[in-house]
Amino acid sequence: MTETDPKAPHPAVRRVVEDAAAKGVKAKIVHTETTARSAEEAARTLSVSVGEIVKTLVFKGTESGRAYMLLVSGDNRVDEAVVGEALGEGLTRPDAAFVREATGFAIGGVSPFGATGEVTLYMDEDLFRFSSVWAAAGTPHDVFEVVPLQLRSATGARLGPVK
Repeated sequence: MTETDPKAPHPAVRRVVEDAAAKGVKAKIVHTETTARSAEEAARTLSVSVGEIVKTLVFKGTESGRAYMLLVSGDNRVDEAVVGEALGEGLTRPDAAFVREATGFAIGGVSPFGATGEVTLYMDEDLFRFSSVWAAAGTPHDVFEVVPLQLRSATGARLGPVK
């Protein structure tokens, strides 16, 4: 694990850092040699609990076609009916092309910061069990640490249950 030079990151990582900074968050990027495509992989690599990993999942509204970005504690599974009720419409899992079009990121690197499209954010209240959490920073090899309250405030995410 190494901290990357913020002057020379991958373009997606640079977009994350710039968007986070514009929202008042200094995202200190950690580059991992192994991928962090899953919460389990990321937790193992970072030597933290799975719950401290933010799974950034994209769903599609069944009626509106809107992109919803869910920030979920790594040890939770999303109950689409629970979240859909909170958001006011059903949710479906979109294909990889929809995720990339809505966020500008490939699955495995979707970040709460730097989305290129319009997304509505919803944050798992269970992330507040931790003093800090780790989220993807644009690629499967890059992550950053953030305080849950700061993540919610900076992204404007709606808070609620996911299970």
